[in-house]
Amino acid sequence: QVQLVESGGGLVQAGGSLRLSCGASGRTFSNWAMGWFRQAPGKEREFVAAITWSGGRTWADSVKGRFTISRDNTKNTVYLQMNSLKPEDTAVYYCATRRDYRGSYYEHEYDYWGQGTQVTVSS
Repeated sequence: QVQLVESGGGLVQAGGSLRLSCGASGRTFSNWAMGWFRQAPGKEREFVAAITWSGGRTWADSVKGRFTISRDNTKNTVYLQMNSLKPEDTAVYYCATRRDYRGSYYEHEYDYWGQGTQVTVSS
């Protein structure tokens, strides 16, 4: 069984930065793609960014140029560096992994999920 635990969320002012971490346990995840999604109040969960096993990255247009996804396979950890945060980035952020080396935009293609971490950006 794979477990994912996110951390690093919190309250930040607009224009500020946060770094989310997601630690994986239960197996070696270096060959699997990892993704970050978010869900704002009253909205559906949406794709934020994904990274392949070899470090290939994709981002949602809404965060491109502001957010960076990275991974450290030696630590079984994936990161989401969020800069120039906006109030509309307020959401619960989830990390996920899938049993495939390729990243995906689609929520249903991920097999394991963390419990989420709250990010609140004040104006």
